[in-house]
Amino acid sequence: MYDLIIIGGGPAGYVAAERAGHKGLSVILFEKKAMGGVCLNEGCIPTKTMLYSAKTYENALHGDKYGIYGDNIRFDYGKIVARKNKIVRKLVIGVESKMKANQVTVIKGEAMIQGKSSDGIEVACNGESYLGANLLVCTGSEAFVPPIPGLAESGDIILTNREILGLKEQPASLVIIGGGVIGMEFASLYNSLGTKVTVIEMLPEILGGLDFEISAMLREIYTKKGIEFNLEAKVVKVEGNKVFFEKDGKTEGIEGDKILVSVGRRAVTKGFGLENLQIEMDRGGIKVDAKLRTNIPNVFAAGDVTGFSLLAHTASREGEVVVNNLTGIEDKMRYDSIPGVVYTNPEVAGVGETEESATRKGIAYKVAKLPMAYAGRFVAENEGGNGLCKILIGEKFGEVIGVHMLGNPCSEIIYGACMAIEQEMTLAEMQKVVFPHPTVSEIFKETIFAF
Repeated sequence: MYDLIIIGGGPAGYVAAERAGHKGLSVILFEKKAMGGVCLNEGCIPTKTMLYSAKTYENALHGDKYGIYGDNIRFDYGKIVARKNKIVRKLVIGVESKMKANQVTVIKGEAMIQGKSSDGIEVACNGESYLGANLLVCTGSEAFVPPIPGLAESGDIILTNREILGLKEQPASLVIIGGGVIGMEFASLYNSLGTKVTVIEMLPEILGGLDFEISAMLREIYTKKGIEFNLEAKVVKVEGNKVFFEKDGKTEGIEGDKILVSVGRRAVTKGFGLENLQIEMDRGGIKVDAKLRTNIPNVFAAGDVTGFSLLAHTASREGEVVVNNLTGIEDKMRYDSIPGVVYTNPEVAGVGETEESATRKGIAYKVAKLPMAYAGRFVAENEGGNGLCKILIGEKFGEVIGVHMLGNPCSEIIYGACMAIEQEMTLAEMQKVVFPHPTVSEIFKETIFAF
């Protein structure tokens, strides 16, 4: 019998397996595709690899701003894709190596939960049965494709995040249905490479759930770069390569060589015998508590399958929480300091309450904000660019409750804000922190003193 059975080798599954194996638990992990899950194979890593190529190309085109000149600057889309594939393969091998180093048994195939008895939890795969004292379900999520008339009949013109990463050639034009994080990252990628990009979004602003002011600023930047946005627009049908949508009481249509459907993701809860455990569900995902426990003893769930915080770093932390509690370390999830990042150019990063969420919850707060240009390093490295740093402080206790940023490289420095929120640091405590000079992170210090 294994101490822990894990179904799914994504960020939640492989991190939990590594931690559990390192702590001496006997672990078996089932993965039907490639180790690393959606994040490594069809999401986080491949998109960021291609986005970096696009950013490098865009920076080269504008090198004259920094006194750098080049002739015949160009890119090879095939090589960009090939490099993406190489990096994914390398990192998959890295994850597999971690499993071996921590004595985790990995079975490639489709696992099927048989049920739970006094002997343990039984899982079958490839004609064999395996017994475990504990089960961790990490089956992840998949792209949600809405029932838009004509969508299914449009063939390979229609793409999700999986298919678009497999394109051999760059589309001349791309229509993106959905202006969320995934949609905007692909919009950024293909806009930088010269594709004509159109974004259709039902909400009043892109990047729903993020800070509204910063989302609007990013949209304005990309409008100037040539992306066409149709907000508060509802897609009503697709005919071939043409998308029809209702906006301001009128029906309009727009054509694209490819159409990317990016309206969200949903938890994968079917196809592996979950029904044999009578697990309680919530909002389309597996219901768990702060320790990632389900309603069935010794059965846990982590990552996108919970349908709550569909982020790779959330999943990894949830996997750690499960293993810590299994090994006698009291631990629980806190979701108020989970960062969100959009890897556009410029980047967006945020953590904690936004002005909108704080107002909705009735939280009294004060806000200070400054242009990113108040940090000398930002000015040195972002000629002609600007951005924003916004910090929210709770009025009652004076603690940091939210930080939101627009500008490179905010993805690399937002963790400082996460730590401040996690540790419930007050404004006075943050003002005493020494930041290295010159760094873009000094914008925290400058904004704090704006209160």
